[in-house]
Amino acid sequence: MIGNQMTYQKSAAYYDAIYSFKDYAHEAELLHRIIQTHKRSVGNQLLEVACGTGAHLKYLNAHYQIEGLDLSEDMLALARQKHPTVPFHQGDMRNFDLGRRFDGLICLFSSIGYMQTVSDLQMAIATMARHIVPGGVLIVEPWFSPDQFVPGTLHGNMMINTADLKICRMNVSEVQGRLSIMMMHHLIGTQAGVEHFVERHEMGLFTHAEYLEAFVAAHLQVTHDSNGLDDRGLYIGTPT
Repeated sequence: MIGNQMTYQKSAAYYDAIYSFKDYAHEAELLHRIIQTHKRSVGNQLLEVACGTGAHLKYLNAHYQIEGLDLSEDMLALARQKHPTVPFHQGDMRNFDLGRRFDGLICLFSSIGYMQTVSDLQMAIATMARHIVPGGVLIVEPWFSPDQFVPGTLHGNMMINTADLKICRMNVSEVQGRLSIMMMHHLIGTQAGVEHFVERHEMGLFTHAEYLEAFVAAHLQVTHDSNGLDDRGLYIGTPT
């Protein structure tokens, strides 16, 4: 996950617990099928941008030589603990440079939304495109578009409810210009006590046309899968 480096400083330790409902194994298999459908290169080098703690990579490792990149050192520390043999890199998706290219590059779970302007979006897609070999494939899972994100909506639920750990997270959605604002209130209960903290998430709201234009500007032929992995859709780009 890529955002501001401070965004996940406190919640990183609980990230896997908060998102334990996600079926990463199923999503990884869907991704593998999509990659194989669109990829024309013969290699199997795969980079996940905004890899977070590496939950998808755990399963993609069965098919590819995997690497990960994220802006958050807190997330990367957890990813390295879970996958000690996997290369992980710290970097910003807008301007990272690993000095080589990959057969597949994925950016999932709407992490692209942490790009706050159309210029940021275009820079990120162009940077990722530069890391794809001829015949490779780029897959990006988008954040909500301006007409999909509804301000003033209350979100909240008990994410984890076990004997040793209880996590509740709530926010009221806000919109400022083309940004979605989420002040995420976390209530964490362990046997050591109860902690409350707030993390601010600011994510850009881009239109379908703006995503397509960013891919085209990066010299990628783009197709859109409206269902994707989790009904957020996918943009699939291959070098022209």
